[in-house]
Amino acid sequence: MVGVWTMCLWEQMGQPEKVNLVELGPGRGTLMADLLRGTSKFEKFKKSLHIHMVECSPTLQKLQYSTLRCADEHNTGNNNDEGTISMLTGATVSWHATLEQVPSGTPTIIIGHEFYDALPVHQFQKASLGWCEKMVDVADDSSFRFVLSPQPTPATLLYLRKRCKWASQEEIAKLDHIEVCPKAMELTHSIAKRITSDGGGALIIDYGLNGIVSDSLQAIRKHKFVDILDNPGSADLSAYVDFASIKHSAEEASENVTVHGPITQSQFLGSLGINFRVEALLQNCTDEQAELLKTGYWRLVGDGEAPFWEGPDEETPIGMGTRYLAMAIVNKNHGVPIPFQ
Repeated sequence: MVGVWTMCLWEQMGQPEKVNLVELGPGRGTLMADLLRGTSKFEKFKKSLHIHMVECSPTLQKLQYSTLRCADEHNTGNNNDEGTISMLTGATVSWHATLEQVPSGTPTIIIGHEFYDALPVHQFQKASLGWCEKMVDVADDSSFRFVLSPQPTPATLLYLRKRCKWASQEEIAKLDHIEVCPKAMELTHSIAKRITSDGGGALIIDYGLNGIVSDSLQAIRKHKFVDILDNPGSADLSAYVDFASIKHSAEEASENVTVHGPITQSQFLGSLGINFRVEALLQNCTDEQAELLKTGYWRLVGDGEAPFWEGPDEETPIGMGTRYLAMAIVNKNHGVPIPFQ
């Protein structure tokens, strides 16, 4: 379905002969592999793609290389360059540690799926002296503990003040905790600038809120929630994405981009035709495959609260259709992307 969205935006961009397709934090490379397979019959689109994987982990880069069925190709030209090709479609694939390293000057489509939630956050708590930053201290028994800063920190003066200027006093008055993600603001600024200069757009899908996030930082180890300060470095940390902050950051960065959404993941996938896709797949599959398809479908579009589950032996997980949100940032020249009309 993300492939459908990408192709539709490419058409709205005027079907450029070359386009950089960028994925932020591609994980194992599954989304990109499915996108390439799903669009492989559309020759003109397929030939336009240069894939850029923004990934800083060498281990995950190797997994992505394998998932995309990559092969290194020796060019026969005079420059003797080497290139990496995905055998799924023949598209060139490159890896970069940051978005800034992706070459500019070519129309660009950026996919950020479950990327923003992994960016570091600052937490602030309302106290008798005003807003104080929550920080980590060492207790007498050498364990870690949370404490409040005795006075305003640079982050309080800079990041909290910036986030609060985008919110109403009524919204702020209801909160005792506020989370701010400066990296999300910086990344969105870079995305908006790139889309302004090169054309194109970005799709962001993640779990979060369309407003200030209060206190959502969590740690997950082996599919179970654990204490954030328990054995640091051994668990995955994530926090809700503040989609309102992303919208304001993009609009502040450039007058030449428009921001659409967020809408729920269920609305996004439904409008793109996921029901028709599932029905088509069910026509030609085994009973076991059909059950997997139905379970996967409800996980994506169902209503529920829990984005994590215990494992395959447990009850079918609650759906993520309303917890996950989708937002698009596009160059103004391309109009309104589907399905945000």
